[in-house]
Formats: sequence, structure tokens, C-alpha cells
Amino acid sequence: MAARGGRMTSRLQADGGRLAQMPVQTKNPLVMLGNAARLVALIRQEKVSIVHARSRAPAFSALWAAHATGTPFVATYHGVYKARSGLKRWYNAVMTRGDLVIANSDYTREHILAEHGIDPAKVVTIPRGVDFDRFNPSFVTANRIEDLRAAWGIAPGDTRTKILLAGRLTRIKGHLTVIEAARRLAAEGRRDFLILFAGDDQGRTGYSEELAQAIAAAGLQEAVRIVGHCDDMPAAYLLADFALLPTTVPESFGRAAVEPQAMGRPVIASNHGGVTETVLDGVTGWLVPPQDAEGWAAALGRAIDIGPGKRGEMGQAGQKRARQLYSAEAMCAATLAAYERVLEARRG
Repeated sequence: MAARGGRMTSRLQADGGRLAQMPVQTKNPLVMLGNAARLVALIRQEKVSIVHARSRAPAFSALWAAHATGTPFVATYHGVYKARSGLKRWYNAVMTRGDLVIANSDYTREHILAEHGIDPAKVVTIPRGVDFDRFNPSFVTANRIEDLRAAWGIAPGDTRTKILLAGRLTRIKGHLTVIEAARRLAAEGRRDFLILFAGDDQGRTGYSEELAQAIAAAGLQEAVRIVGHCDDMPAAYLLADFALLPTTVPESFGRAAVEPQAMGRPVIASNHGGVTETVLDGVTGWLVPPQDAEGWAAALGRAIDIGPGKRGEMGQAGQKRARQLYSAEAMCAATLAAYERVLEARRG
């Protein structure tokens, strides 16, 4: 692997991988050319069969190196990249200039075809995988859940329905819609829920302060809590009765909707983007129009009222489906099959 390094380096090496460290994240043309030269040498030295780029800036160096060595080039298109100008569209299109494009959802695939006008046969959908060794209810001890409950100040005898919105504190995650929906429930006299916002503000203190003010203004200090960054998301999902993904803009895939399902928890999610592929409305969760506070209030009330038995059935359905479609093993097998397709086409 060629990358600049990071927190996953030790895991890569522990799994037997090797890292060729270089500043692949750069957009400096001269550094990009240097990276391309390093990659050419690496491709020839290691007798690389396929070059696979997973981000736009590194894709330029990778594409140049692939062309220079006659090596097939594959790219994974991870998101719906915005293009407000022809130059930006050209920049984004680097991901489509190889032998094959891998889209992380059908939603992303449709965007690629509409945005870049390439041959549909060159674009395949391979959903992202979830680590089921980590997101496995059987592997989470009761102590981990109790430690999290204590850290978040939830009393052992608190019988309210626990609802988790996991994700960084940024406006596009839809926290304000949930606060307004919770206000509507409270106005009906409901006190049977506790909503937990788990995520880091990553320096966006203005937004986290805005959330705190909105919670206070709605009188929801006892019903909605900002609990901060969480290092143990599997335990967090088991602590919760169901999860939320109220994004205001479409997610290209929405792993935050798949992970709670892997842990046996239903999800209420915004009805747009790749999430419409990962959440089956009424079966593994519910889909609600984004930023529709009234709709979200109704969905929250419905999810609370059906009780733990029905939520458990939905959670089991979601867990089974997630394991079938979104395992890391399934993603790797589909990727290897895509590689073989490219190599066969080159040999042909």
C-alpha cells in the first residue's frame, strides 16, 4: 500500500501488509510527479498487477504511474463529489479514467453516470464492508455497556427508551431536526425517551454551543444529551434501543446506518442517498424525509411505542441483512472479482 501513513498503519503491518510511505495527499503538481515516479519504481519492483486508487489527489499520481507501466487502473468513487465548475468536474473525473470504477452504492453509481457520462459497463457497485469482528453483539461484555452508561451519566434504573445519534457534531448530521422533533414529543407530555448525541465537534465549538442552546431553549436538558466522542461504538449501540441518522444531505453509503443494524438495532434515517439501500423501511428501520421535524417526531414516537419486542425483531432482520450484504469479506470478494474482470479484459 502507498499512503502517507496514519492510525491504521500498525494494523496494516500486523496483518502482513507493507506500507510505502509518501505524501500522496498532496495537490502540489511537482510533488504529485514525484509520487508518480516513486509509484513507477514500486510497480516495477513489486511486479504489481493492478493499481487501485481510493481518493482523488492520489489518483493522479497513481494514474500516471499506471499509464507509464501499462498497468490496469481501478478507482473507488467513495462519495458524491460536488463540482461547481468545469475545472472541479475535471478534477473529480480522474476517478473515472481507468479500466474500472467501483462505486460504494447504487446511489453513487447513478451519480457517476450522470456526472461523467462514461460507459455504464465500466462502473460496478461494491458496498462498503463492516467489521463484524468488532460490530458483533456477542463480543461486547456487559461491563463495557455499564462503563459507558456511567460515563454518560445514565442511572442504572433509567427505564426511558435510549436513542443514539452517532457522528461528528456538524450541521449536516441533522441534530437540530432531532432537537425540534424531541421538543414536539415533549410538548405532548412525553418523558419516556433519552436522546444521546455521541460525537466530537472537531473544533466546531460554535455549532456544539448552538446545539446546547437549542436543547436548553426547548427545555430538553433531561431528554437530550451531548455526550462527546465515543471510542466504543459497539457498546454504544447496545446501550441504545435504536439509532438515528438524520442527515440533511445524502450520504453516499451511510455506514452509520449499517453499524447499528449489525449490532441488532433498528435505525431511523433520512430518506435520501445510499441509506435508502441499507435501511428497509418498516423492516429494519424507518425512512423519514430529511429536515422534516414533524415527520421525525412521528417516527420517534412510533419507534418508542412499538416496544422492545418489535424493535428486537426489526433489529434481528437488520443484523441478518447486514451480514449478508455488508461484511468486509463480501466487499473483499467482490473487489477481487472486479480485479479479475479487469485482468481478463486486458488479457483479451
